[in-house]
Amino acid sequence: MSKVKSAFFCQNCGYEAPKWLGKCPSCNEWNTFVEERIEKKVPQAVAFSSTSSKAVPQTIQTISTDEGMRMQLIDQELSRVLGGGLVLGSLILFGGEPGIGKSTLMLQLAIKNKDIKVLYVSGEESEQQIKIRADRVGIENQECFILSETHLQQVFKHAEDIQPNILIIDSIQTLYSSDIESTPGSVSQVKECTAQLLRYAKTTNVPVFLIGHITKEGSLAGPKVLEHMVDCVLQFEGDRQHVYRLLRAVKNRFGSTNELGIYEMVGGGLREVLDPTDILIHHKDSALSGIALAATMEGMRPLMIEVQALVSTAAYGTPQRSSTGFDAKRLNMLLAVMEKRCGFKLAAKDVFLNITGGIKVVDPAMDLAVVAAVLSSNTDLSLDSKTALAAEVGLSGEIRPVSRVEQRIAEAQKLGFERIIISKYCKGIDPKNFSIKVVLCGKMEEVVKALFA
Repeated sequence: MSKVKSAFFCQNCGYEAPKWLGKCPSCNEWNTFVEERIEKKVPQAVAFSSTSSKAVPQTIQTISTDEGMRMQLIDQELSRVLGGGLVLGSLILFGGEPGIGKSTLMLQLAIKNKDIKVLYVSGEESEQQIKIRADRVGIENQECFILSETHLQQVFKHAEDIQPNILIIDSIQTLYSSDIESTPGSVSQVKECTAQLLRYAKTTNVPVFLIGHITKEGSLAGPKVLEHMVDCVLQFEGDRQHVYRLLRAVKNRFGSTNELGIYEMVGGGLREVLDPTDILIHHKDSALSGIALAATMEGMRPLMIEVQALVSTAAYGTPQRSSTGFDAKRLNMLLAVMEKRCGFKLAAKDVFLNITGGIKVVDPAMDLAVVAAVLSSNTDLSLDSKTALAAEVGLSGEIRPVSRVEQRIAEAQKLGFERIIISKYCKGIDPKNFSIKVVLCGKMEEVVKALFA
């Protein structure tokens, strides 16, 4: 008879302790320990066979890498975020808030890619419910198999029969393994199921998508070790009150984590937004103050983003500083630079800043656009809508260069801008090579003169 014992696990990091603890010694979080029953039994044989021989050590020079290691998907936004395609044998954790569209995007991956055999395993919906949603999206793949199952060993048994090219699990918190005597969604079950799926992906060379839940703090539910086990962690963001969704790579062993994918929620599912400038820049009938346009980079993709600012006299003793989509501490730093170096009196005024489109930007090239928007609102003078800005602002008021300036200039030129203001310290930039007017500035005073002269 197998021996049954109890152990306490931290729900935040997965730390195991023999007794209940108020504070986790690993992650220092309070009241995160829960008791789980663990039954030690002999591990059952996994219901899938290895397609490769036993691994043997070999020199790194003899290991071959070919172009066939990536699977091309019809979804260009997802392929870009993954680093140029889906790597065979990779384990991908896909997280997002409830109702944001995680299951819809994964279902589209299953039914839109023709001639790719996909096994979609759902532990939250029945086959009929998935079929209703698939009819609304539009079925184009005849090799999509739907399975409503929560027992992991049964999933492996069906995968052995079907031999899919892609395996999708919705969601990892609903699966359970018979090797662990605890409820589905517990720390030990999530770790064990993920470990077995990781071994399945590496053994059969089949990429596996795991849909994960999100806690109220916005982090992925389950132990933190889950993010270390997988190859890629994708985060699906956006406000459910808006139609746009943002796909980011929090971790990616096979590509950049700076890439951004943009989707629009429509009646037929999620539509790719290949040109995000239309949603990030609002076309106005008349000139308005407090609006500036910045040329930013998200990974390898140049974006034109609209920055809105509102400066008003403080109604209370302490002026307010509010920022949406931009670092509030950096906003305070830029306001201090404007007051110290340029002589603008902003200490007794409320300043509100907003990045349109609902996205968060950390690119230092946003500094100059933020400063321009604040100055425009403070003086109540509108800026030229055909002028873009891309430069970092230093503490001494100097205009500092940023990376990939040529791509930013080319994007502004392609979108019909007439001029762009950058740092004069950018190396290798010849304004004669561009049809757009390139204005080079070295100090804040030169920027103010170029904008309001």
